[in-house]
Amino acid sequence: MRLESTNVSFATTLQRAFEPLYPAPREVWAAFAQAGEMIQTRKEEVLKAAHSTEQYFYFMLRGSGGVLLWSRNNFICIDFSAENEILCDYMSFLQQLPSPIEVITFEDSELLRISKANYDALTRSGIGAEISRVCSEALFMHKQQQQIDILTKTAKERYHDLQTRQAHLLQKIPQKYVASYLGITPQSLSRIRAELSEH
Repeated sequence: MRLESTNVSFATTLQRAFEPLYPAPREVWAAFAQAGEMIQTRKEEVLKAAHSTEQYFYFMLRGSGGVLLWSRNNFICIDFSAENEILCDYMSFLQQLPSPIEVITFEDSELLRISKANYDALTRSGIGAEISRVCSEALFMHKQQQQIDILTKTAKERYHDLQTRQAHLLQKIPQKYVASYLGITPQSLSRIRAELSEH
């Protein structure tokens, strides 16, 4: 489905999501919305397969999804996204090189999908280039904070942080992926959840 008929609502959604990072005027977000298309996906649909090259920039409109890495005969969840968040293999997208990352949706979802060619065209404009820079910086800071948390906090503390910040998202993510994100077994996650529910 092309976005012409719902361009205003998508532009508003994008503007609200990115306002804390970069207060761009409405016409900028309208251009981003027009450059993409809205897609609907099924639960556990693969958006980008492992060892392929990311061809799209996805923005989650409804639903949830994850960024997975195949390791030791299993997928490990290294990040996840919900409504109004970016979901893609951003490094592969920028470099246009294959990576071992797989991107999937955890439930039936709706996403704004922008091709690499359209994304590049948008970022050649002054404000578009600035938004791309801000997105890259925000994603970098998010990943760095994630690494700091991994090295300085226990799995229980990290799960509690997730409960505080994204309780609604935890209800949507398969527990095996939450456990792998925390670096523990599903059984250990069950014990942590039971301990926290007692307090």
